[in-house]
Amino acid sequence: MGMRTALHRFRDRRVGVLGLARSGLAVARALRAGGADVVAWDDDPAALQRAMELGAWPGEPEDIGELAALVVSPGVPVLHPAPHPVVARARAFAVPITNDVELFAEIAGERPIVGITGTNGKSTTTALVHHLLLAAGRPAQFGGNIGRPVFDLVLGGSDETLVLELSSFQLELVERLAPRVAVWLNLTPDHLDRHGGLEGYIAAKKRIFRAQGAGDVAVVGIDDPYSREVASELARAGRSLVPVSVERVPEHGVGAIDGALVDAIEGAPRPVARLEGLPGLRGRHNHQNAAAAYAALRALGLAPEAAVAGLPSFTGLPHRMEQVGRIGEVILVNDSKATNPDAAAKSLACFERIWWIAGGRAGPGGFAALAPYMDRVRRAFLIGEAAPAIAAELSGLVATELCGTLDAALDAALGAALASGEEGVVLLAPACKSFDQFRNFEERGDVFRSLVQARLSALAGARAA
Repeated sequence: MGMRTALHRFRDRRVGVLGLARSGLAVARALRAGGADVVAWDDDPAALQRAMELGAWPGEPEDIGELAALVVSPGVPVLHPAPHPVVARARAFAVPITNDVELFAEIAGERPIVGITGTNGKSTTTALVHHLLLAAGRPAQFGGNIGRPVFDLVLGGSDETLVLELSSFQLELVERLAPRVAVWLNLTPDHLDRHGGLEGYIAAKKRIFRAQGAGDVAVVGIDDPYSREVASELARAGRSLVPVSVERVPEHGVGAIDGALVDAIEGAPRPVARLEGLPGLRGRHNHQNAAAAYAALRALGLAPEAAVAGLPSFTGLPHRMEQVGRIGEVILVNDSKATNPDAAAKSLACFERIWWIAGGRAGPGGFAALAPYMDRVRRAFLIGEAAPAIAAELSGLVATELCGTLDAALDAALGAALASGEEGVVLLAPACKSFDQFRNFEERGDVFRSLVQARLSALAGARAA
């Protein structure tokens, strides 16, 4: 069995790690394995204790000026709404500020990196690229924002492809990361407080292309205006560009049209696969993810037939259009990852008759993006802080019921769906963050899945009796 990666550049030097969640602990471990003296900061005493067990020691303000570098975890603000005090002090002492992805790029060597960013679809596309590579017989690993810190990866041979999900929080600090293939899926306004507004958010995302060289490729979704402008900028700069769309087949690009994946990279459009009916890739948004993933594999040199071989066996990711149960003609779908209205709209577009569970902590911008989909919704069952706001904004478009908790909403939605006698879906697509009632969207989805399984078990027990 291989060893996790060590980071040797800082041997016998003092390095700070700020933020000790999964990625922070992984980079602290790699630094210690490489012989660095690690000082660590976190507001959570338990996290700090875990870092001390790895050989780090708690940082003090006077330590900051002596650091060779400060490694900042993605959740810690470095610019907006205000820099973390440790970051501000490090800047005052001209300490280099970096993150785990940037440091990992140094030790990846010649291994090709596929970097994937976008407001929505990053994790699914990352998992899909990895799956398609393995199905085509190519060694590959995935990590980054998808929940597997890069310094937890065990590197294999130089032909191994590293597929990295990259958030705007990670990208805002990268300088030298040079993906062989940089995938930009889409962009809608998000995380604006963290980036000082939309321009800052776009600028952070665009850093994925910053260090790419002549042999590298940009794969860019062009179905929103911000992304079209990014594609135009890259084209004007003479970059190697593969555009991706679900609205048309772009010239020298890849389209997903009417359920077909169409390759026009080398000129004439050629259908290469059917996407319709693949349970792991439901919906137009997942067709965009599939087109981008396919384009990435083609950019890595795979033939069309090899690039699509793994599509039918892809099962998707938890909390992303995940079917968690079925009762008669009603399926129950967990799309807890739909944490904003744009993502929830994509979920709603996949079904015709929906008993919709939504709510949580609202982001900026309201819920107007959901209005065109309300003709598909039989009734909305609303939870959390945002429930009254959603009900008010969608008033007159859909019947709503304020349920408070996910448990109550599931019972009400499932009861209404079964009573209707119609084929349809109970869909958790919250359009909101989870932080009012849950630690994260994963916990929200796990609770939903558990609640569904409990009801399925109860029904099975009742039938057996």
